[in-house]
Amino acid sequence: MKKTVILFMAMMLMVACSKTEKPFNYRGLPLSLTTAQFVDSMLTRGFAIDSVASDSGRTVVFASTAERYRVLMAFKEDKIVAVQENYAFSTNDSTRQLWQEIRDGLEKELDAWPDCPILKDDHKVAKFDASDGLISVILENTYKPTLSVRYDPKQNK
Repeated sequence: MKKTVILFMAMMLMVACSKTEKPFNYRGLPLSLTTAQFVDSMLTRGFAIDSVASDSGRTVVFASTAERYRVLMAFKEDKIVAVQENYAFSTNDSTRQLWQEIRDGLEKELDAWPDCPILKDDHKVAKFDASDGLISVILENTYKPTLSVRYDPKQNK
């Protein structure tokens, strides 16, 4: 009996130690990368820096003709503070549908229910608490329908 308990405890310890948490990431890019590494990775993925919309000391905006969104990266010194995708559409229905698809995809990927503080037809928010960051999916259908997905890494002090 004693050997069985020890064997069971050893197996539990082995299973617990073998689980590795994936780092908080933006579409496969860990947000623990330095600012320069993130910029290089985005350029490799076919995005270009929109120098007109970027602020060289705080934000970099990426655009690609192959994607229907723009990416804004905010940083402080060499650390990424936030990454945000911004979508712009001409109809409200397309943003509502995409909001639901992104929300459902994150729910499945993170295996977690979102906190939805606002769920109106023209304004929806879903917030996911990932292991070491927060993801917010925000829909605003006022005059010009917009959808944004924001990745905020939790800062280690």
